[in-house]
Amino acid sequence: MSRPYVGYRSCGLWVVLLCLLTVVACAPGDAENGAEGPRLRIVFVTHGQASDPFWSVVQNGAVAAAREMGIRVEYQAPDSFDLVTMAQLIDAAVASRPDGLVVSIPDADALREVLEAANAAGIPMISINSGSDAAQSLGALVHVGQSEYEAGYDGGQRLAEAGVRNALCINQEVGNLALDSRCDGFAAALEEVGGRATLLAIELADPTESQQRVQAAFRADTMVDGLLTLGPTGALPVLRALSEMALDGQVPMATFDASPEILQAIADGTIMFALDQQQYLQGYLPVVLLALYVRNENTIANEVIRTGPGFITQSNVARLRELTRHGTR
Repeated sequence: MSRPYVGYRSCGLWVVLLCLLTVVACAPGDAENGAEGPRLRIVFVTHGQASDPFWSVVQNGAVAAAREMGIRVEYQAPDSFDLVTMAQLIDAAVASRPDGLVVSIPDADALREVLEAANAAGIPMISINSGSDAAQSLGALVHVGQSEYEAGYDGGQRLAEAGVRNALCINQEVGNLALDSRCDGFAAALEEVGGRATLLAIELADPTESQQRVQAAFRADTMVDGLLTLGPTGALPVLRALSEMALDGQVPMATFDASPEILQAIADGTIMFALDQQQYLQGYLPVVLLALYVRNENTIANEVIRTGPGFITQSNVARLRELTRHGTR
């Protein structure tokens, strides 16, 4: 059975975090809070841009936590998905000697050298979003995010319950191993009920071409009866393709993550559900945890703090649409 929307793992962990927040308020702070000591500086380097509707919420969470604690946060990312540029940004961040580093890990092998350099330099690091399986081996204090394989599996189970047996898994960011894991989990869930999932790669740089690829896939296989997209930016050309083929709302579709357009599509019934990993927490919690670690030597015993997956459906979308307008969901 799929897990409910709330209570992803253990409520006890959130109680611990709440208690630790109290410690932050009482711990030695920085000059802006009226206490002695230098202002802490934390650098984020992610594979996703703050202009992206998903990653903008991550940045909002980081900025909010920094403001509440008087910490300086710098957010950096390549202009597009580019592991070489991302490694260079991490290298530059390490050279600047921040008090803490927050990174996403879309490909552990590609980023291993620079992340090991961060450890060698003694810079405390937390990973977010992607890379939960590799985070500990790369020296992260903790990973904040979801298990991508498990999330894909949960999505596959729910679509299978709706009768889907021959689905497309549409990848908008080829080379991101976290997205591959989502498709792998999705395929495994469908295989358990005698179904299958076919990978379809699209290009965000060319929305028209992406839309045409989706339409071509439907023409090539008339048995396609379900769709999973791996993020809001990948979902939009798919929605346009379905609309042009007069199939919107006719083919069960799900997506990872949310944006105003995705939430509207869920409200309209065009998208069945979105898998929510609460990206605001992925920006907010690392700032809190790194502040606690630097100021008070606090650590979390869990290897992963799971922020998802949860499900956004027509039953809860109204409230989340309201929060999205505030940039916190």
